[in-house]
Amino acid sequence: MKATKMNASLLTILLCVACGSTLPPKELSDARAAYKRVAASQAKELAPAQLDTGKQALDKAEQSFEEEGDDPITVDLAYVALRRIELADAEAGREAAERARGAADKGFKEGQLDALDKTKAELERERATGKAEVAKAKAELEAERKARQDAEKRAAAALASLNEIAKVKEEANKVVITLSGAVLFATGKYDLLPIARQKLDEVAKALLEQPFKTITVEGHTDSRGSLSKNQALSQDRAESVRSYLISRGLPSDKTKAAGHGSSRPVADNDSAEGRANNRRVEIVVDK
Repeated sequence: MKATKMNASLLTILLCVACGSTLPPKELSDARAAYKRVAASQAKELAPAQLDTGKQALDKAEQSFEEEGDDPITVDLAYVALRRIELADAEAGREAAERARGAADKGFKEGQLDALDKTKAELERERATGKAEVAKAKAELEAERKARQDAEKRAAAALASLNEIAKVKEEANKVVITLSGAVLFATGKYDLLPIARQKLDEVAKALLEQPFKTITVEGHTDSRGSLSKNQALSQDRAESVRSYLISRGLPSDKTKAAGHGSSRPVADNDSAEGRANNRRVEIVVDK
């Protein structure tokens, strides 16, 4: 019997590993737990509308997690769902206090006026507590919204500043930052020039203000020289830039390097200007 149980447990673990499912963010786990707790309480009877609003918000967060994984929008939706569920809980507490006061008013008689006054005072304190909790939740939501707006403004300003030292192209799901190879490296070399470090400091500062999934540093060359030499040079240059950005705070597990040699030209290699444009490093930021 023990062996059978152990085999069943081992099978369950292997199945979980095989699924490779993404763990939900903490905000979503908190929202799920809060809904389970509040739905099992008096809120289902006393604040059904507010509880349903919280459930709808949780469903949106669950759908975002299913489609986008632990994307920042999933975190935002889960946070909103948690707050709305907490509002339902607070509203249920307030409604319970109101009902208790009504029952107390109906049951008291003239000889119990002193006890009634005491009970009313206690109920008023409970109602005030419920209102305070609702006000606190609303204030926290507003503070969170403002903090996110400020972060978005800083990120936009950081990207704007990059336009002064690099070519920045924004697309739906990524940002491509292009730096001239002549600014970063001496001819045929992959050691960073002193001015390259200054420019990459600005790039790192801007990237640290951005929400991103991964960053890929791509090296490119012109068509002069052999394919193997260009491939090796482009890879070495990409690795040099990646290492420097990591030294400036970018996470190593999210920052990759890739050399493409002369396989992805952006201009004609028959002219000096075209070859100069092809000798470049592109930093691709996946949002």
